[in-house]
Amino acid sequence: METEAKGKSSRLLSLDVLRGGTMAAMILVNNPGDWGHVYPPLDHAEWNGCTPTDLIFPSFLFMVGVAIVFAMEKRLSQTADHGKLIWHAFKRMVTLLLINYGIHVFFQFLGGNFNILNILRDIRIPGVLPRIAVVYFICTVIYLKTTPKTRVWLFVSALIGYFLIMTCIPVPGVGYANLNPETNLGAWLDRLVFGTNHLWSQSRVWDPEGILGTIPAIATGLFGIRVGTWLKSKDTEDGKKVAWMFVYGIGAVVIALFWDFFFPINKKLWTSSFVLYTGGLATCALAALYWLIDVYNYKRATPFFVTFGMNSITAYILADIVPGIMGAIKMTYNGQPTNLYGYIYQTVFVPHFTPANASLAAAIALVLLLWVIMYPLCKYKIIIKV
Repeated sequence: METEAKGKSSRLLSLDVLRGGTMAAMILVNNPGDWGHVYPPLDHAEWNGCTPTDLIFPSFLFMVGVAIVFAMEKRLSQTADHGKLIWHAFKRMVTLLLINYGIHVFFQFLGGNFNILNILRDIRIPGVLPRIAVVYFICTVIYLKTTPKTRVWLFVSALIGYFLIMTCIPVPGVGYANLNPETNLGAWLDRLVFGTNHLWSQSRVWDPEGILGTIPAIATGLFGIRVGTWLKSKDTEDGKKVAWMFVYGIGAVVIALFWDFFFPINKKLWTSSFVLYTGGLATCALAALYWLIDVYNYKRATPFFVTFGMNSITAYILADIVPGIMGAIKMTYNGQPTNLYGYIYQTVFVPHFTPANASLAAAIALVLLLWVIMYPLCKYKIIIKV
Protein backbone atom coordinates (compact mmCIF):
# COMPACT_ATOMS: atom_id res chain seq x y z
CA MET A 1 0.00 0.00 0.00
CA GLU A 2 1.38 3.39 -0.93
CA THR A 3 0.28 6.99 -0.74
CA GLU A 4 0.52 9.59 -3.44
CA ALA A 5 -0.03 13.32 -3.22
CA LYS A 6 -0.79 15.22 -6.39
CA GLY A 7 -1.15 18.84 -7.24
CA LYS A 8 -3.02 18.65 -10.52
CA SER A 9 -5.09 15.53 -11.04
CA SER A 10 -6.11 13.95 -14.33
CA ARG A 11 -8.85 11.93 -12.61
CA LEU A 12 -12.38 11.94 -14.00
CA LEU A 13 -14.26 13.96 -11.39
CA SER A 14 -17.70 12.60 -12.28
CA LEU A 15 -16.38 9.07 -11.74
CA ASP A 16 -15.04 10.02 -8.30
CA VAL A 17 -18.40 11.58 -7.42
CA LEU A 18 -20.38 8.51 -8.52
CA ARG A 19 -17.93 6.18 -6.79
CA GLY A 20 -18.05 8.30 -3.64
CA GLY A 21 -21.84 8.35 -3.64
CA THR A 22 -21.89 4.60 -4.13
CA MET A 23 -19.43 4.08 -1.28
CA ALA A 24 -21.42 6.36 1.05
CA ALA A 25 -24.55 4.36 0.18
CA MET A 26 -22.69 1.10 0.85
CA ILE A 27 -21.68 2.31 4.32
CA LEU A 28 -25.24 3.49 4.97
CA VAL A 29 -26.94 0.19 4.16
CA ASN A 30 -24.27 -2.01 5.77
CA ASN A 31 -24.43 -0.31 9.16
CA PRO A 32 -28.00 0.36 10.33
CA GLY A 33 -28.54 1.05 13.99
CA ASP A 34 -30.90 -1.92 14.21
CA TRP A 35 -31.18 -4.65 11.59
CA GLY A 36 -34.71 -5.28 12.81
CA HIS A 37 -35.84 -1.83 11.70
CA VAL A 38 -34.60 -1.12 8.19
CA TYR A 39 -36.57 0.63 5.46
CA PRO A 40 -37.21 -1.86 2.60
CA PRO A 41 -35.33 0.23 -0.03
CA LEU A 42 -32.26 0.10 2.25
CA ASP A 43 -32.26 -3.69 2.35
CA HIS A 44 -31.50 -6.27 -0.34
CA ALA A 45 -34.24 -8.06 -2.23
CA GLU A 46 -34.95 -11.38 -0.54
CA TRP A 47 -34.25 -13.24 -3.80
CA ASN A 48 -35.52 -12.12 -7.21
CA GLY A 49 -35.96 -8.41 -7.84
CA CYS A 50 -33.81 -5.35 -7.27
CA THR A 51 -33.95 -2.69 -4.57
CA PRO A 52 -31.83 0.51 -4.59
CA THR A 53 -29.45 -1.28 -2.22
CA ASP A 54 -28.91 -4.02 -4.81
CA LEU A 55 -27.55 -1.39 -7.22
CA ILE A 56 -24.59 -0.49 -5.00
CA PHE A 57 -22.16 -3.39 -5.50
CA PRO A 58 -22.64 -3.78 -9.28
CA SER A 59 -22.27 -0.02 -9.70
CA PHE A 60 -18.93 -0.21 -7.92
CA LEU A 61 -17.75 -3.08 -10.15
CA PHE A 62 -18.94 -1.15 -13.20
CA MET A 63 -16.78 1.78 -12.06
CA VAL A 64 -13.82 -0.56 -11.58
CA GLY A 65 -14.10 -1.22 -15.31
CA VAL A 66 -14.31 2.49 -16.17
CA ALA A 67 -11.31 3.24 -13.94
CA ILE A 68 -9.25 0.48 -15.59
CA VAL A 69 -9.43 2.36 -18.91
CA PHE A 70 -8.17 5.62 -17.43
CA ALA A 71 -5.50 3.98 -15.27
CA MET A 72 -4.17 1.67 -17.98
CA GLU A 73 -4.09 4.36 -20.66
CA LYS A 74 -2.02 6.54 -18.36
CA ARG A 75 0.39 3.69 -17.62
CA LEU A 76 0.57 2.63 -21.26
CA SER A 77 1.76 6.13 -22.09
CA GLN A 78 4.68 5.48 -19.73
CA THR A 79 5.49 1.89 -20.66
CA ALA A 80 4.51 -0.57 -23.40
CA ASP A 81 5.40 -3.57 -21.23
CA HIS A 82 2.09 -5.40 -20.76
CA GLY A 83 3.75 -7.99 -18.56
CA LYS A 84 4.75 -5.32 -16.08
CA LEU A 85 1.24 -3.89 -15.99
CA ILE A 86 -0.33 -7.33 -15.53
CA TRP A 87 2.11 -8.11 -12.72
CA HIS A 88 1.13 -4.83 -11.03
CA ALA A 89 -2.56 -5.75 -11.36
CA PHE A 90 -1.87 -9.22 -9.95
CA LYS A 91 -0.07 -7.76 -6.92
CA ARG A 92 -2.99 -5.42 -6.34
CA MET A 93 -5.41 -8.34 -6.47
CA VAL A 94 -3.36 -10.26 -3.91
CA THR A 95 -3.13 -7.18 -1.69
CA LEU A 96 -6.91 -6.76 -1.72
CA LEU A 97 -7.37 -10.45 -0.88
CA LEU A 98 -4.92 -10.19 2.03
CA ILE A 99 -6.68 -7.08 3.30
CA ASN A 100 -10.03 -8.89 3.19
CA TYR A 101 -8.79 -11.88 5.16
CA GLY A 102 -6.77 -9.63 7.45
CA ILE A 103 -9.95 -7.78 8.41
CA HIS A 104 -11.53 -11.11 9.32
CA VAL A 105 -8.56 -12.01 11.52
CA PHE A 106 -8.71 -8.54 13.09
CA PHE A 107 -12.36 -9.05 14.05
CA GLN A 108 -11.55 -12.42 15.59
CA PHE A 109 -8.81 -10.77 17.63
CA LEU A 110 -11.17 -8.01 18.80
CA GLY A 111 -13.74 -10.59 19.81
CA GLY A 112 -11.22 -12.47 21.93
CA ASN A 113 -11.58 -15.58 19.77
CA PHE A 114 -8.16 -15.48 18.15
CA ASN A 115 -7.38 -19.09 17.33
CA ILE A 116 -5.59 -19.59 14.05
CA LEU A 117 -6.95 -23.12 13.59
CA ASN A 118 -10.53 -21.97 14.09
CA ILE A 119 -9.97 -19.04 11.74
CA LEU A 120 -8.58 -21.29 8.99
CA ARG A 121 -11.46 -23.70 9.53
CA ASP A 122 -14.26 -21.13 9.37
CA ILE A 123 -13.03 -18.12 7.36
CA ARG A 124 -15.27 -17.13 4.47
CA ILE A 125 -13.29 -17.43 1.23
CA PRO A 126 -15.63 -15.66 -1.24
CA GLY A 127 -16.78 -12.13 -0.46
CA VAL A 128 -17.28 -8.60 -1.72
CA LEU A 129 -13.63 -7.52 -1.64
CA PRO A 130 -12.38 -10.82 -3.15
CA ARG A 131 -14.87 -10.41 -6.00
CA ILE A 132 -13.67 -6.84 -6.60
CA ALA A 133 -10.06 -8.04 -6.58
CA VAL A 134 -10.61 -10.93 -9.01
CA VAL A 135 -12.78 -8.93 -11.40
CA TYR A 136 -10.24 -6.09 -11.40
CA PHE A 137 -7.37 -8.40 -12.31
CA ILE A 138 -9.19 -10.39 -15.00
CA CYS A 139 -10.68 -7.26 -16.59
CA THR A 140 -7.27 -5.59 -16.60
CA VAL A 141 -5.76 -8.55 -18.47
CA ILE A 142 -8.68 -8.56 -20.93
CA TYR A 143 -8.32 -4.82 -21.51
CA LEU A 144 -4.60 -5.07 -22.20
CA LYS A 145 -4.73 -8.15 -24.38
CA THR A 146 -7.88 -7.75 -26.47
CA THR A 147 -9.45 -5.32 -28.92
CA PRO A 148 -12.72 -3.47 -28.24
CA LYS A 149 -14.53 -5.80 -30.65
CA THR A 150 -13.21 -8.88 -28.86
CA ARG A 151 -14.32 -7.43 -25.52
CA VAL A 152 -17.85 -7.04 -26.87
CA TRP A 153 -17.88 -10.71 -27.87
CA LEU A 154 -16.54 -11.72 -24.46
CA PHE A 155 -19.23 -9.62 -22.76
CA VAL A 156 -22.04 -11.19 -24.79
CA SER A 157 -20.55 -14.69 -24.41
CA ALA A 158 -20.31 -14.29 -20.62
CA LEU A 159 -23.97 -13.27 -20.33
CA ILE A 160 -25.37 -15.92 -22.65
CA GLY A 161 -22.98 -18.59 -21.42
CA TYR A 162 -23.90 -17.98 -17.78
CA PHE A 163 -27.59 -18.07 -18.67
CA LEU A 164 -27.18 -21.46 -20.39
CA ILE A 165 -25.03 -22.85 -17.56
CA MET A 166 -27.53 -21.90 -14.86
CA THR A 167 -30.71 -22.87 -16.73
CA CYS A 168 -29.67 -25.92 -18.76
CA ILE A 169 -27.09 -27.95 -16.81
CA PRO A 170 -28.64 -30.40 -14.32
CA VAL A 171 -27.45 -29.94 -10.73
CA PRO A 172 -25.73 -33.07 -9.30
CA GLY A 173 -27.80 -34.53 -6.51
CA VAL A 174 -30.86 -32.55 -7.61
CA GLY A 175 -31.29 -33.77 -11.16
CA TYR A 176 -32.50 -30.62 -12.87
CA ALA A 177 -31.36 -27.07 -13.47
CA ASN A 178 -32.91 -24.50 -11.15
CA LEU A 179 -32.40 -21.03 -9.70
CA ASN A 180 -33.32 -21.72 -6.08
CA PRO A 181 -30.96 -20.54 -3.32
CA GLU A 182 -29.62 -23.84 -2.01
CA THR A 183 -30.01 -26.11 -5.02
CA ASN A 184 -28.77 -24.09 -8.02
CA LEU A 185 -25.58 -25.12 -9.80
CA GLY A 186 -23.56 -22.26 -8.33
CA ALA A 187 -24.44 -23.26 -4.77
CA TRP A 188 -23.49 -26.87 -5.51
CA LEU A 189 -20.12 -25.82 -6.96
CA ASP A 190 -19.36 -23.53 -4.01
CA ARG A 191 -20.01 -26.34 -1.53
CA LEU A 192 -17.88 -28.69 -3.63
CA VAL A 193 -14.90 -26.33 -3.85
CA PHE A 194 -15.01 -24.43 -0.56
CA GLY A 195 -17.00 -26.67 1.76
CA THR A 196 -19.81 -25.29 3.90
CA ASN A 197 -17.48 -23.80 6.56
CA HIS A 198 -16.04 -21.27 4.13
CA LEU A 199 -19.27 -19.88 2.71
CA TRP A 200 -21.47 -16.94 3.71
CA SER A 201 -22.07 -17.19 7.46
CA GLN A 202 -25.82 -16.53 7.17
CA SER A 203 -26.29 -19.55 4.96
CA ARG A 204 -23.30 -21.94 4.86
CA VAL A 205 -24.92 -23.74 1.92
CA TRP A 206 -24.60 -21.04 -0.76
CA ASP A 207 -22.72 -17.78 -1.22
CA PRO A 208 -23.85 -14.57 -2.99
CA GLU A 209 -20.26 -14.03 -4.19
CA GLY A 210 -19.65 -17.59 -5.32
CA ILE A 211 -17.52 -19.02 -8.13
CA LEU A 212 -19.98 -19.17 -11.04
CA GLY A 213 -21.26 -15.67 -10.27
CA THR A 214 -17.79 -14.36 -11.04
CA ILE A 215 -18.48 -14.89 -14.76
CA PRO A 216 -21.27 -12.30 -15.01
CA ALA A 217 -19.44 -10.09 -12.48
CA ILE A 218 -16.59 -9.91 -15.00
CA ALA A 219 -19.21 -8.90 -17.58
CA THR A 220 -20.16 -6.01 -15.28
CA GLY A 221 -16.51 -4.92 -15.32
CA LEU A 222 -16.44 -5.21 -19.12
CA PHE A 223 -19.59 -3.07 -19.26
CA GLY A 224 -17.63 -0.40 -17.40
CA ILE A 225 -14.63 -0.79 -19.69
CA ARG A 226 -16.88 -0.20 -22.71
CA VAL A 227 -18.23 3.01 -21.20
CA GLY A 228 -14.78 4.09 -20.06
CA THR A 229 -13.47 3.64 -23.60
CA TRP A 230 -16.16 5.99 -24.90
CA LEU A 231 -15.40 8.59 -22.23
CA LYS A 232 -11.66 8.37 -22.94
CA SER A 233 -12.12 8.83 -26.69
CA LYS A 234 -10.65 12.09 -27.98
CA ASP A 235 -12.34 11.88 -31.37
CA THR A 236 -15.93 12.19 -30.12
CA GLU A 237 -17.67 15.32 -28.92
CA ASP A 238 -18.91 15.33 -25.33
CA GLY A 239 -22.50 15.69 -26.45
CA LYS A 240 -22.30 12.54 -28.58
CA LYS A 241 -20.56 10.64 -25.78
CA VAL A 242 -23.36 11.44 -23.36
CA ALA A 243 -26.09 10.72 -25.91
CA TRP A 244 -24.67 7.30 -26.76
CA MET A 245 -24.20 6.49 -23.07
CA PHE A 246 -27.88 7.18 -22.44
CA VAL A 247 -28.89 5.12 -25.48
CA TYR A 248 -26.64 2.26 -24.40
CA GLY A 249 -27.78 2.45 -20.78
CA ILE A 250 -31.50 2.63 -21.53
CA GLY A 251 -31.17 -0.12 -24.13
CA ALA A 252 -29.47 -2.39 -21.60
CA VAL A 253 -32.25 -1.78 -19.08
CA VAL A 254 -34.95 -2.61 -21.65
CA ILE A 255 -33.22 -5.86 -22.63
CA ALA A 256 -32.81 -6.72 -18.94
CA LEU A 257 -36.50 -6.22 -18.22
CA PHE A 258 -37.37 -8.52 -21.12
CA TRP A 259 -34.78 -11.13 -20.04
CA ASP A 260 -36.17 -10.94 -16.51
CA PHE A 261 -39.10 -13.11 -17.67
CA PHE A 262 -36.69 -15.99 -18.43
CA PHE A 263 -33.68 -15.27 -16.18
CA PRO A 264 -34.89 -13.11 -13.27
CA ILE A 265 -33.00 -10.03 -12.12
CA ASN A 266 -31.22 -11.39 -9.04
CA LYS A 267 -28.22 -9.93 -7.23
CA LYS A 268 -27.37 -13.05 -5.22
CA LEU A 269 -27.05 -15.07 -8.44
CA TRP A 270 -25.70 -12.03 -10.35
CA THR A 271 -27.87 -13.06 -13.28
CA SER A 272 -27.25 -11.79 -16.80
CA SER A 273 -30.39 -9.66 -16.63
CA PHE A 274 -29.04 -8.16 -13.39
CA VAL A 275 -25.78 -7.25 -15.19
CA LEU A 276 -27.66 -5.40 -17.93
CA TYR A 277 -30.14 -3.74 -15.60
CA THR A 278 -27.59 -2.42 -13.10
CA GLY A 279 -24.99 -1.63 -15.76
CA GLY A 280 -27.55 0.32 -17.76
CA LEU A 281 -28.59 2.39 -14.76
CA ALA A 282 -24.96 3.01 -13.78
CA THR A 283 -24.21 4.15 -17.34
CA CYS A 284 -27.09 6.64 -17.28
CA ALA A 285 -26.01 7.94 -13.87
CA LEU A 286 -22.41 8.41 -15.02
CA ALA A 287 -23.56 10.09 -18.25
CA ALA A 288 -25.63 12.62 -16.30
CA LEU A 289 -22.79 13.35 -13.86
CA TYR A 290 -20.22 13.59 -16.64
CA TRP A 291 -22.36 16.13 -18.49
CA LEU A 292 -23.05 18.14 -15.36
CA ILE A 293 -19.61 18.04 -13.72
CA ASP A 294 -16.93 17.46 -16.36
CA VAL A 295 -18.61 19.26 -19.25
CA TYR A 296 -20.60 22.04 -17.58
CA ASN A 297 -18.12 22.32 -14.68
CA TYR A 298 -20.78 22.29 -11.95
CA LYS A 299 -18.82 21.26 -8.85
CA ARG A 300 -20.68 22.82 -5.94
CA ALA A 301 -21.97 19.52 -4.56
CA THR A 302 -18.92 17.38 -5.37
CA PRO A 303 -16.58 17.71 -2.32
CA PHE A 304 -18.62 15.46 -0.01
CA PHE A 305 -18.70 12.56 -2.47
CA VAL A 306 -15.15 13.03 -3.76
CA THR A 307 -13.89 12.50 -0.21
CA PHE A 308 -15.09 8.89 -0.44
CA GLY A 309 -14.50 8.50 -4.18
CA MET A 310 -10.80 9.39 -4.24
CA ASN A 311 -9.99 6.66 -1.70
CA SER A 312 -12.89 4.26 -2.06
CA ILE A 313 -11.05 1.12 -0.95
CA THR A 314 -9.76 2.95 2.13
CA ALA A 315 -13.33 4.02 2.89
CA TYR A 316 -14.49 0.43 2.46
CA ILE A 317 -11.86 -0.83 4.91
CA LEU A 318 -12.61 1.88 7.48
CA ALA A 319 -16.32 1.10 7.17
CA ASP A 320 -15.49 -2.38 8.47
CA ILE A 321 -12.85 -1.48 11.05
CA VAL A 322 -14.45 1.55 12.78
CA PRO A 323 -17.78 -0.17 13.61
CA GLY A 324 -15.79 -3.29 14.52
CA ILE A 325 -13.74 -1.38 17.09
CA MET A 326 -16.88 0.30 18.46
CA GLY A 327 -18.51 -3.09 18.72
CA ALA A 328 -15.53 -4.52 20.64
CA ILE A 329 -15.67 -1.88 23.39
CA LYS A 330 -17.87 -3.49 26.05
CA MET A 331 -20.34 -1.38 28.03
CA THR A 332 -23.62 -1.74 29.91
CA TYR A 333 -26.96 -0.03 29.36
CA ASN A 334 -29.84 -0.37 31.84
CA GLY A 335 -27.94 -3.20 33.45
CA GLN A 336 -27.65 -5.13 30.18
CA PRO A 337 -24.33 -5.84 28.44
CA THR A 338 -23.81 -3.98 25.18
CA ASN A 339 -20.99 -2.25 23.28
CA LEU A 340 -20.05 1.32 22.41
CA TYR A 341 -22.03 1.27 19.15
CA GLY A 342 -25.10 -0.12 20.88
CA TYR A 343 -24.77 2.30 23.79
CA ILE A 344 -24.61 5.33 21.49
CA TYR A 345 -27.56 4.00 19.50
CA GLN A 346 -29.70 3.46 22.60
CA THR A 347 -28.86 6.77 24.28
CA VAL A 348 -28.55 9.17 21.34
CA PHE A 349 -30.94 7.92 18.64
CA VAL A 350 -33.62 5.66 20.13
CA PRO A 351 -35.10 8.28 22.55
CA HIS A 352 -35.62 10.85 19.79
CA PHE A 353 -36.78 8.86 16.72
CA THR A 354 -39.17 6.13 15.71
CA PRO A 355 -37.42 2.72 15.48
CA ALA A 356 -36.91 2.88 11.68
CA ASN A 357 -35.79 6.51 11.76
CA ALA A 358 -33.44 5.83 14.67
CA SER A 359 -31.83 3.01 12.69
CA LEU A 360 -31.44 5.27 9.66
CA ALA A 361 -30.11 8.21 11.72
CA ALA A 362 -27.43 6.00 13.29
CA ALA A 363 -26.34 4.81 9.84
CA ILE A 364 -26.15 8.40 8.54
CA ALA A 365 -24.11 9.40 11.60
CA LEU A 366 -21.57 6.68 10.84
CA VAL A 367 -21.30 7.87 7.23
CA LEU A 368 -20.58 11.39 8.49
CA LEU A 369 -18.04 10.11 11.02
CA LEU A 370 -16.12 8.25 8.34
CA TRP A 371 -16.31 11.32 6.09
CA VAL A 372 -14.67 13.40 8.82
CA ILE A 373 -11.93 10.79 9.21
CA MET A 374 -11.25 10.72 5.48
CA TYR A 375 -11.63 14.40 4.69
CA PRO A 376 -7.93 15.27 5.32
CA LEU A 377 -6.94 12.80 2.59
CA CYS A 378 -9.16 14.62 0.12
CA LYS A 379 -8.15 18.09 1.29
CA TYR A 380 -4.45 17.40 0.80
CA LYS A 381 -5.06 15.26 -2.32
CA ILE A 382 -3.52 12.16 -0.75
CA ILE A 383 -4.48 9.02 -2.66
CA ILE A 384 -3.83 5.75 -0.83
CA LYS A 385 -3.03 3.21 -3.53
CA VAL A 386 -3.62 -0.45 -2.78
